[in-house]
Amino acid sequence: MRCLVVTAHPLEESLCATLTRRVVRRLTERGHDVVLEDLYAERFDAAMTVTERAGYYEGTYDTKAVQSQVTRLLRSQAIVFVFPTWWFGCPAVLKGWFDRVWVPGVADDHSAGFGPIKPRLHRLRETLVVTTLGAPWWVDRLILWQPLKRVLRTAIIKPCAPRCRFRMVSLYKSESLTSAQVDRFWARIETHLNRW
Repeated sequence: MRCLVVTAHPLEESLCATLTRRVVRRLTERGHDVVLEDLYAERFDAAMTVTERAGYYEGTYDTKAVQSQVTRLLRSQAIVFVFPTWWFGCPAVLKGWFDRVWVPGVADDHSAGFGPIKPRLHRLRETLVVTTLGAPWWVDRLILWQPLKRVLRTAIIKPCAPRCRFRMVSLYKSESLTSAQVDRFWARIETHLNRW
């Protein structure tokens, strides 16, 4: 498959960076066509421009400033996201990537009367989200009901790519892990990748 790996962590030696390298290596070993989109390394500008926002509901959305990202998204059959969860949300640069790349005419189309959007990402079949959190599992799951998972799956992926299978693996208390815990987490990631 054509796989896009999108990562968003500012530190090159972070756990997310290590996991990203492992994901790319594993997908490549399995024969997939892999493209890496490192939003920090590429200095992706997360801020939507005035022109982009003004054209959101008017005719054709102007994607010139993000055309390379749009092209990579549209050719992808699978996406792996690797990023830290900060304040129970994704990093600003990743949020900005969704804001500027998953736009009308690319990821969806508007319907009449501002009804439900119409999906456009019919090629996308698999999504795996790999994220690290400093919080314990029970805060994310029992108190906050996994807000990031709900937003990504229900508000972004499914409306734009309804036939896409969504999976998410979260590594909790990531600031105080043993190498054995990281290895067990990697085994979970690898299990999902091996199904592709």
